[in-house]
Amino acid sequence: MTSEKLSAGAAFPAIELPVLSGGTATLGKPQDGRDWQMVVVYRGKHCPLCTKYLSELAGLLPEFHGLGVDVIAVSADTERKARDHMAEVGPTFPVAYGLSLADMHRLGLYVSKPRSPQETDQPFAEPGLFVVNADGAVQIVDISNAPFARPDLKTMIGGLTFIRNPENNYPIRGTLAA
Repeated sequence: MTSEKLSAGAAFPAIELPVLSGGTATLGKPQDGRDWQMVVVYRGKHCPLCTKYLSELAGLLPEFHGLGVDVIAVSADTERKARDHMAEVGPTFPVAYGLSLADMHRLGLYVSKPRSPQETDQPFAEPGLFVVNADGAVQIVDISNAPFARPDLKTMIGGLTFIRNPENNYPIRGTLAA
C-alpha cells in the first residue's frame, strides 16, 4: 500500500537531512544562489542502476547549474553506506542520507522491502525526481515503483531550458483535479 502522491503545484515538504559533506540540507531549498532545486531520490548503495544514474547526473551537473537549478540526491541509506556508494560515483552535488519511512510517504514515494539481506537491510524508496521552483512548489514530479523507469537527464535539461525561459510562460502541468 502506498501513500498519497505529492501533487504537481503542491508545496514541497521541508525535510531536513544530514549530508555527506557535513551539516544538514533541507530538501527543496536551493543553495549557492540558485532559485530552483532538483531532488533525486535513489534506492541506495545496493542498486547498480542508481550508481549509473547518479554518475550521469554528476557529469551533467554544470548544465543544471547553468539553468539555475541546484541538485541534491537522497536515499534511506545510512551514512556509511551512502559514503561507500558515493566513493564509486564521485558526485560534486550534495548527497543526503537517512530518509525515513515517514518522509518517504510524505513525498509519496513507492517503498520496497529488501528481497534478501544481501540486497539491503531496511525498507527503501524507489526512484523519484522532483523539481521545486522558486516558490517552493513542485514544478515537475516523477515517481517510479521500479529502478528501470526514471526520467532521462538530458531530456530534463531540455525541458527545464524551455520551462525556465520567461518568453514561454510555461505553467506547472498536471494540476487539473478530477
